[in-house]
Parts: sequence; C-alpha cells; structure tokens
Amino acid sequence: MFSRLIGNDEVKESLRRLIAGGRLPGSLLFTGEEGIGKKLFALELAKALNCRHRNGIEACDECSSCKRISRSTFPPFGKDDDDKERMIWSEHADVAMVRPYKQLIRVPPMRELEREANFRPFEGAARVFIVADADYMNDPASNALLKTLEEPPPTSHLILTTSNPTSLLATIRSRCQIIRFAPIAAGEVEQFLLEQEHLPAEDARLLARTAQGSIGRALSGDVETYRERREKMLGVLRALTLTNDRAQLLRSAEELAAVKDRHEYEQRLDALEILIRDAWALALGRPGGTIVNGDLLTELQRIAAELKSAQAAAWLSQIEELRGTLEVNINRKVASDALLLTMAST
Repeated sequence: MFSRLIGNDEVKESLRRLIAGGRLPGSLLFTGEEGIGKKLFALELAKALNCRHRNGIEACDECSSCKRISRSTFPPFGKDDDDKERMIWSEHADVAMVRPYKQLIRVPPMRELEREANFRPFEGAARVFIVADADYMNDPASNALLKTLEEPPPTSHLILTTSNPTSLLATIRSRCQIIRFAPIAAGEVEQFLLEQEHLPAEDARLLARTAQGSIGRALSGDVETYRERREKMLGVLRALTLTNDRAQLLRSAEELAAVKDRHEYEQRLDALEILIRDAWALALGRPGGTIVNGDLLTELQRIAAELKSAQAAAWLSQIEELRGTLEVNINRKVASDALLLTMAST
C-alpha cells in the first residue's frame, strides 16, 4: 500500500495495523516538516479504504478507484474568486481536499466539508477529506471543523496535515489521533533522485544532503542556484578564517542585503550555516563523506584547520539571532553588516 512512498516506515506500519485491526479513527492529524510526504500518505490511505479489489489491507493499485486516486493532483486555484470558497475534489468522487487560499483557510470550505462528510460514499467504502496545512485555518474555520470532529460519520475520515501542530486549537488536536512523520534519510532521498528523477550522481547527492529530510524540498531545489549561493557564502567563510579580509566581509554583507526578497536572504543564510556546520564537523574529526558539501572537501578542510569550536557555535547562534529579527521589518543592510562584523570579532 505504501511501498511506493519513501521513508517513514514506522508510520506505514502504524497505519497498516490500524487498518488491519479495524481501528482506523475517523480523524487523523499528520504532523511533520514540509515536503516529507504527508499528503501522499493521506492519498495512499484513501486508496486503501476505497480499493475495489483489496488484498487484505493492501490496495491493488490496479482497479479504477486506485488509479483515479493515484492520479489526484489537486490543481492550483484558478482566477475565479469562488475557488477559495470550496473544497477541491480529486478524480475520485469520495476524496476531496481543503487547502489554504492566500495562506488562509476560511469558513466556506469547512462548511462544505461538514455537509459532505454526512453523505454516504458515492462509489467507494469511505469518504476521505484532507485538510492540507490545517494550521492556516482562521478561528471561524477551526470552530466549523470542530463540529465535524465532534460527531464524525462512520463512513467519513478526516486527515489534517500540518508542519506546525501547536498552531491548531487544542480541542482539534485532542479529537485527532496524531501521526508524527520524521525527516527522510538523505540516502533514501538521494536514491529516489537517482532512480526516479534520473539526476546526475553529484547533483542528487548535493540536493539530498541540503534537503534536510524533505523530498519536496529536494524536488523543488535548483542545484545550480544552490551552488551560486554557496559560493557567495564560501567567500564569507574564507574571509572569516583564512584571510581576515574585512573589506571582503563588507562587500559580502552588501551583496547579502541586496538580494531581492526575504526568502532568498534566508536561503543564503541557510547556505552559510551548512558550510559552517561542515567545517565544524571536519574540525572535530568527522569523516569527509559525512558532510553536506562533499565536493568542497579540500577547501573546507583548509577552513576547518583554522576554525575553533567556540567560533562555529557562536556564529551559528548569531545567524539564528538574526533570523529571529526577520519577523519584524528590519533594515537588512544594517543587520547584514552587523552580523558579519560581529562574526569577524568572535
């Protein structure tokens, strides 16, 4: 049933046991980092519940029900403003999804879910409703969902997904069985990229190591863009450890502050943090094969030879402190100058 999905074998076994024992609850909460497959697991569960020729608890993957659920892609919202006021139905008449519109889930789709959940299945054995990124529900939408969770119909299953479960109402969490998803091992991500995406080995390895356990992040990543960011940040690390070039640090701070948006700014900070961790790991004697940027091993070994553990720890703390200030409207030029000069004096 879940064999085509990578990672989270404990989750697979837990869901199999619930189905085999007839104990699958009406409401599930899938939690874990973005891009680790929570929605894909939800669709596989929907497939198992509605398969027409199930072998024990396993979906056949061959019947029309399995195939239509497998093809479910839930296309982007259209230009029609009414799109945000409804659920999105899959190719299967008993499987639907609610998802944020402009980072918000409003009341109307939750009212529709409440109404539809009370209908018996049209063609399968169960109706499955996925609430993706459920932490984006506003208060009225959360309260509307609570009504469905309080009296879930026996033939309907609600699956909420979120990377931030503490943002949900405690009353919602208490009415769901929580299934926690772990980051996917880098080796499994790398194998997937090699076998399914046919990426060059070096690119697959680098994307897998920088994806932080998220297959979605690996698939959406651009390895050349990452290498460009990394080269900029490697210049910072060289100036901090090898050349003590304050002028270079100020130029790097100016380039960092000039990036087009906050997302790119944070991506460059990510690249710098990964480089620092790699150099620190080498300084502590870890094998070169364990670092993220293995293609820069020689350069990072030179940096590691000059790096002190106290410096690396302080630099990472300073970067994270800057990240905290990004929530407010700070002057990125001033902040970038202060960060790199503070790092240089550490």
